[in-house]
Amino acid sequence: MDYTVLTRAVGQDAALRRRQVLQPVGGKNDKIFPPTYPEERRGQGPRHVFERRRLNGREAWCVLVDSVQSQANRLEEALLTALREGIITLPYVAVDFRDTGLAGITEITSLDAPHRVYDAILRDSSLNDQPFMKSQLGIRLAEAKPSDATPLLETSPTALLFGAWHSTGEGGGLGAKFPRCLVSEIIAVDVPVEDGPTDPRSGEVEVRTSGRRTGSRIDPLGVLRRVEVFKGPDGWDVVKERAGKGAKQVRPSEINHGNIAPTVQPLGITCDYIEHIAVLSFAGLRRLGFGGGEKDAAGRALLAALGIVALAEQDARGYALRSRCDLVCDDNAPFELVHPDGRTDTVEVDRKAARALYASAFEAAGKAGFKFPAQPIRLTPQDKLVEIVRRSQKLALEGEGGESDEGDK
Repeated sequence: MDYTVLTRAVGQDAALRRRQVLQPVGGKNDKIFPPTYPEERRGQGPRHVFERRRLNGREAWCVLVDSVQSQANRLEEALLTALREGIITLPYVAVDFRDTGLAGITEITSLDAPHRVYDAILRDSSLNDQPFMKSQLGIRLAEAKPSDATPLLETSPTALLFGAWHSTGEGGGLGAKFPRCLVSEIIAVDVPVEDGPTDPRSGEVEVRTSGRRTGSRIDPLGVLRRVEVFKGPDGWDVVKERAGKGAKQVRPSEINHGNIAPTVQPLGITCDYIEHIAVLSFAGLRRLGFGGGEKDAAGRALLAALGIVALAEQDARGYALRSRCDLVCDDNAPFELVHPDGRTDTVEVDRKAARALYASAFEAAGKAGFKFPAQPIRLTPQDKLVEIVRRSQKLALEGEGGESDEGDK
């Protein structure tokens, strides 16, 4: 596929898709660990996400291995790595924390911020000593709409490819929404299951994996659980008064000493195969406007090429999803060009071709009139943002922070 073919396809076809079979690095049918989610009711324990899916005329139990949201994060990570290695050119916004003295934080970009260019981290930063969203660029981003998405394409095109929502925009959350045009998901197919406990409220039997995860720890110091330990504002001690006012007796395990008793949980799976399904919607790209004519064609083609190079980079860099969930491609599946009537044509695009295609699309977008910054747009975190992070780090070091709030991109 070259740039001319891509532009024509984006203008008239339905989508580009790929169904890539993956396998564990340990070999086919090796045990893997999909993501775990919190229990829905007390005592249920962590769980995987099970679904019955229709496959080739039959139903099969499948497990979510990597969600659409998680895949978007990983594809952006692959793009950011390629960008920093000088392989691709891509506009983005970065918040520079290097002069703040915060431990472990140097830079947050629009490619790894949870809500991309509209994220609170960027909103609570400044551009040239002016709050970012009140700067000229910030106002352009706030006013952007799918019918006029040029500010996003020139500033942070991944927001258009993977979706973004200006949730604090005009009308109390009625700011512009940009649906994702690239949907990517990984599932495990034909997973052995068993009946779990019955939900007392609904009477439904819980389906869970037949796999098991074990856990235990032997304390090399041999600290026994019946030893009296007190924990308070001054830390822990074996003498209550030295732990501070209001200290309470706790088990040694609550201060991370002592043995951890062996446990067995229904976690981890085997499966017939793992499939990565990616769909790049050309119909979705055609809903984005950039001024009409040549600019529309060039802008949409650039986003399509960006999606293709993201998928190619992820394949090459590997699927290290989490502990005991490393996957590799099982051969190389071709892309399929989906026509409006549902017919398909095979399209071969390897990593080298994907990079060349993106380079051509980026050059063509510049010739069409898009103005891309020569360097990343660098923001400075506002004092209040630095302070909230500093206080959080202090509480965490003191063991008082608690769990961080959950959220996804």
